[in-house]
Amino acid sequence: MRLKNILMWIGIIVVVVASVWIFARSRKPSSPSGIDPQALLPQPTPTIYPSAATVIEGVQALSRLETASYQMEKVITAESGQGPLGFLFGDRLLLIAYGEMIAGVDLSYIGPADLMTTDDGTVYIHLPPAEVFVATLDNSRTYVYDRRTGVAGMNEQLETAARQEAERLMLQAAIESGLLEKADENARVVLRSLLLGLGFRHVIFVKEMPTPTPAPVPTVTATVVGP
Repeated sequence: MRLKNILMWIGIIVVVVASVWIFARSRKPSSPSGIDPQALLPQPTPTIYPSAATVIEGVQALSRLETASYQMEKVITAESGQGPLGFLFGDRLLLIAYGEMIAGVDLSYIGPADLMTTDDGTVYIHLPPAEVFVATLDNSRTYVYDRRTGVAGMNEQLETAARQEAERLMLQAAIESGLLEKADENARVVLRSLLLGLGFRHVIFVKEMPTPTPAPVPTVTATVVGP
C-alpha cells in the first residue's frame, strides 16, 4: 500500500511538471496589438521660432541704434566789417574746431510690414535708412586761435556763426566720407547677430518685403463607383 502511494505522488508530480513545461513552450512574446515599433523610437523635437510680433518688439527696444561715429578737426576763418572801414568795424577770427558726428538706424520705425518670419527659420527685414543722430562740436577742445578786431570792437555774433559753419562743414565731410553707409552696414551686423542669437537660421535684409507664399489647397478627387 505504501509503495502504491509513493508511485501515485510521483505520477502527480510528473504530470504537473509536464503541464508547466508545455504551457511555457506554448507562449510566444509579441508586441502589443496596434502599436507601430517606429513610434517607440525617439522622435526629433520640432524647432519653435519666435513670432514676428516678438521679434519686432525686441528690435524696437533698441530704438536709436548708434552704429558709426566720425571725429574730425576743422580750421574756420570768419570775418565781418571788412573793406575800406575795416580798421573801424572789422572783426576777423581763426577758429580751431573739433567735432563728432554719430549716425545709426532708428529701429523704432520697424513695424509688421517691415519684418517677416518663415517656418524654416528665415527672417526677412527691411531697415529704415541710416541717419545722423548727433552733429556737434566738442566745446572743451574748440577754441579761437586768433582774433583781430577794429577800433569799434568785436562782433559778438561772429564766433557763433563760425561754430555753426564748422558744424555744417564737418557734417558734410562725414557724409561724403561714407558715414551713413557705415552706419547701415554696422546696423545689419548687429541685427544679424541678435536674430541668429534668437535661434533663426537665416537673416535676409531686403529693400522690399517678399510676398508670402500661400499654403497649397488640398485637392479632393471624387470616385464614382457604379452599381
